[in-house]
Amino acid sequence: MITYPLHILAQAMNGQLLHAQESGGLLVTAGVSTDTRAIEEGSLFFALRGENFDAHDLLDQAGAAVALVIDVPEKALAGRPAIVVEDVLSALQRLARWYLAGLDIPVIAITGSNGKTSTKDFTRSVLAQKFRVNATLGNLNNHIGLPLTVLATEKDHEVVVLEMGMNHSGELATLCKIAPPDISIITNVGSAHIENLGNIESIAEEKGTVARELQAEGTLLIPADCQFVEHYRRCTKGRIVIVGNDRGSIRAENLITDAEGSRFDLVIDDLGRIATSISVTGKHMVSNSLLAAGAGVTMGLTLEEIACGLSQTQLTSGRLHQYDHAGITIIDDTYNANPESVLAALETLAALPGEGRKLAVLGIMAELGDYAESSYQRVGRLAAEKNLALVVVGEAAETIATSTREVGGSAEFFPNADAAASFLPQHCAPGDLVLFKGSRAAAMERVMQTAFPPN
Repeated sequence: MITYPLHILAQAMNGQLLHAQESGGLLVTAGVSTDTRAIEEGSLFFALRGENFDAHDLLDQAGAAVALVIDVPEKALAGRPAIVVEDVLSALQRLARWYLAGLDIPVIAITGSNGKTSTKDFTRSVLAQKFRVNATLGNLNNHIGLPLTVLATEKDHEVVVLEMGMNHSGELATLCKIAPPDISIITNVGSAHIENLGNIESIAEEKGTVARELQAEGTLLIPADCQFVEHYRRCTKGRIVIVGNDRGSIRAENLITDAEGSRFDLVIDDLGRIATSISVTGKHMVSNSLLAAGAGVTMGLTLEEIACGLSQTQLTSGRLHQYDHAGITIIDDTYNANPESVLAALETLAALPGEGRKLAVLGIMAELGDYAESSYQRVGRLAAEKNLALVVVGEAAETIATSTREVGGSAEFFPNADAAASFLPQHCAPGDLVLFKGSRAAAMERVMQTAFPPN
């Protein structure tokens, strides 16, 4: 964060400065923090409240902070500078909006039911060929994580790439208010969080916030296979760019995918064609890389710079990362799961070459509500259709195994992670490919690491 006097930051948050008669001389030099365990000297500490915690109770541990942002004045430490606001979270968001407006740099907003983080990783790598980029760390993409990412942007950054996540209606509007996008990317529209939003149309409408927020000079990037392309074309003021495998103005042709990754001809209308590769397998990952290529085109990169950026991308952990365990290929896709991402992962596993057995170890998918049963059935039937063996973990996911068996497929079911982890090493052999995937609540990485510890 750029250095600012404390009284200027208080004004930006509409806060009241206490215990700092000489506040004009106090400088925030190390950004902001919401965690007393990770406060840098010279930072501003925001005492957030949650369902199960209140950081106001930990103010005595915020010793390295220049000042505290609080909503209960009497809890300010005696003599300690504090900015009192009506709501600490709103103040954090207000400060981020004010700060970003002062930087005056392009904002790239990425949303979608899945693929946000991978698309962010590709986009950051592509743009880094020409610009100094700040991007969302990990998946800090919500109403707290996004302002923290914004406030970590430095004065020499030239572009900021922001994941925008949501699980309820209206949340993306809040994020777009903090960081109005110049380029918006919608990776896809699926059934993630459908329990909260009710139906796929409502999900599409919420994702469309990043399209509606674009100005006339903005750009919307979207995959050709999205069923809401025409809807988004009508609702955005910006230009729309379609990408896809073998279709769109930015496309992948002659795609070859194997255990080493994906190789294809990147074709960009008006720029040309170039052979490129990404270090991860799967058609859905190629689609994510094409969206990043679109951001590169929009930002003025050459075909060669875009191809180089794609080939150099290192994806965030838990996304189709592969490693070897005693001759068994382990595919770590444990980060999260919803029906569309699980189906894509199964398609990817089925398409991989190999002489051994292909086994998918699947956990629960969260926030599906009334759609859970039908979603689990789709997954189970596709596994059988693709001749994949299944190991299903968790009582709520048993329908996957049942549906597979009903259509002649092979599936084992285990009610808990320990039982599955004990079974797997005894029933896998060198040459097998084993995919792990499930929602965060499923903790499939624990099953994977117990059964097949990484080297």
